[in-house]
Amino acid sequence: MTSSPQAEPIVSNEPGSFPWGVLTKRHPQLIETVRRQLPYPPATQEALDSLLRTLDRAVPPLEPGACDHQKWQDWSAPYLGMRWVDAPFLWAESYFYRLLLCATDYFESGPWSGVDPFAPQKNAELETPELSRDLGALDRLVEAPGEVGLSAALSAALWGNRADLGFRISDPSAQERQQVEDLVADDSSLVPPLLDSRPAGQVHLIADNAGRELVADLVLIDRLLVTGRAAEVTLHLKPYPYYVSDATTQDLLMVLRRMHAAGGAADDIATRLAANIRDGQLRVQTHGFWCSPLTFHDLPGDLTAELASARLVIIKGDLNYRRLVGDAHWAPTTAFTDLTSYFPAPLLALRTLKSDVAVGVNSERLARLESSAPGWRTDGTHAVIHARP
Repeated sequence: MTSSPQAEPIVSNEPGSFPWGVLTKRHPQLIETVRRQLPYPPATQEALDSLLRTLDRAVPPLEPGACDHQKWQDWSAPYLGMRWVDAPFLWAESYFYRLLLCATDYFESGPWSGVDPFAPQKNAELETPELSRDLGALDRLVEAPGEVGLSAALSAALWGNRADLGFRISDPSAQERQQVEDLVADDSSLVPPLLDSRPAGQVHLIADNAGRELVADLVLIDRLLVTGRAAEVTLHLKPYPYYVSDATTQDLLMVLRRMHAAGGAADDIATRLAANIRDGQLRVQTHGFWCSPLTFHDLPGDLTAELASARLVIIKGDLNYRRLVGDAHWAPTTAFTDLTSYFPAPLLALRTLKSDVAVGVNSERLARLESSAPGWRTDGTHAVIHARP
């Protein structure tokens, strides 16, 4: 469970720190939101209240009859009984979401089985004007020259909820300006040789969020398949709800439905992707590991074997990045390639920074960030494109 003997795991016991805010403020607020947005019965409300009461106390065990109890018992053994804030941040966050699903009877037989407690928040994003604008901009994306279209799709996939496809397509130089202002590290030049070599190979995309970000990921997948840069793509989704907005298969279906309803190029892309799923060119997969509290150093054998055959693995988002390099107090100048040398395939990590972990930043850039943007690690306004051939 330790990230590395070379760096201490991040914990949450420093008042005012980012992880402290997540455990002591964001998690209680999330419980209240779930209670407010879904009409859970009294027993479920009490289970949620019980979870809320533990957050400033000791970490409780999982119920003996809970789904995957033995696995979680093994993963949790070192931390049960200690204060939440003293446990490794990555583990504590993951375990909190597992307990929340238990409290809402997600895994139990009965009327609330399989009901996503975060669905109202995810579905609301599908109706935002920002998403409508992005879907309308796809008409210009399909008409853009190949390199411009691919560049715009990569940029949108990187920035997630900050993505603006229309802006990036109508003004391609905007991406360059964005890189200068907001990109902490940019290895994008390493990617074309991997994607343009022939014959085309398999690409795996390990997804992050649902909603607007998943739309951008699907546009990127479509660009890779349409332009022949990927022979096949595997989209890895979460097997059940996780970290509020993480994408599940149900979220994929909702996004495809929204794209169909938008008409135009959005509908065309969704139609192509549905056909790709049917013919096996786009494979959708879930695996229990993606909802575990482990880092990618502990990839199970079946996932390791599958990813090892990939031409490129695209890893999306902040959480996946933390699991990739280790959720630890690395020196920001630590080389990304050194920390990911264990990974079984070439990598492209697209991450908007929303937590304390930072690596692969050159010393000059780091000095400017620390002096001019002290919140750059956690405020979601900066990003990295890290690649390792």
